[in-house]
Amino acid sequence: MRRSWAVGLLIISILAMACGGAADVDDYKAAFVYVGPADDGGWSQAHDVGRQFLADETGIETAYTELIPEDATEFRTVAEAYIEQGYNIIFGTTFGYIDAMAEMAEEYPDVIFLHCSGYLSNDSNFGNYFGKMYQPRYASGMAAGSLTETNKIGYVAAFPIPEVIRGINAFATGVKEVNPDATVEVVWTFTWFGPEEETQAANALIETGVDVLAQHQDSPSTGVVAEANGAKWISYNTVYGKEAAPEAFVGAPVWDWGPYYVDVVNSIINDEFAGGAYWGGMETGLVSWYEERGTVDGVVSGDIRSKVLAMIAGEFDPPIIEDEFIDNVIGTVNP
Repeated sequence: MRRSWAVGLLIISILAMACGGAADVDDYKAAFVYVGPADDGGWSQAHDVGRQFLADETGIETAYTELIPEDATEFRTVAEAYIEQGYNIIFGTTFGYIDAMAEMAEEYPDVIFLHCSGYLSNDSNFGNYFGKMYQPRYASGMAAGSLTETNKIGYVAAFPIPEVIRGINAFATGVKEVNPDATVEVVWTFTWFGPEEETQAANALIETGVDVLAQHQDSPSTGVVAEANGAKWISYNTVYGKEAAPEAFVGAPVWDWGPYYVDVVNSIINDEFAGGAYWGGMETGLVSWYEERGTVDGVVSGDIRSKVLAMIAGEFDPPIIEDEFIDNVIGTVNP
């Protein structure tokens, strides 16, 4: 009996050494770096809501730093400070962090780096993630095309990169689907979060006669201009910004990062993460079209519901065009 007990104990010890001990959530800490304020009502707030969801669902310790510009040195300073504090998962949530994160992934092989909206990754500790935002953009274009009375729609856009251009084209395709006579005029601000620049661009568009404004920006400034001028507003990122212009607000293509953050962190904890890319569509819930039905008296809902359901079911996908503007867009991709 004593020998059997000893043999059993030895087997258990060998198995424990072979496994190295199972990792759990307490072995990890996740840090998020934002380009804008965590309460911007848009892009950064969507990520911060996802961060909070991650912490609530998994119990992992998280932290964030806001207002870090797309500058390699500034990003590196923040990320290295987190690593020194024991954070071993770093989320960089804007395109411009891409090169710094790629370099740091090589320098810190024991840290997981996850970059949002980029295209670089490896097969070990560096991944990128994004969503098919052009899908709800298409739905929002259908809404805009249904609502305009002047057939002039304005679009306040950030930077002329493929992500933004394909979103504008998807929006314009949706406009054209329901209103072939309507045009979409684009004004670039060259900012992600620039309330002053967004306000100026939105006002310039209003002066041309547009009665619906859309945006690829992180603040609700475009909506404030729309409301002040009796126009309608297609927001972006979250629905939190609608409080800034509730009368103008029609709806928004929105992000829900929380479930993805839970899934990817669980894959890290379970030693299943292998870098690479993730690109989720409406079928995953990562992106969706939020419609404020009361604002438009149900007019838009009937027109776009079938397309939204088809995208969720994976039965329809708007065209991806990101190197030029389609024919109902006024503006240039090389401003």
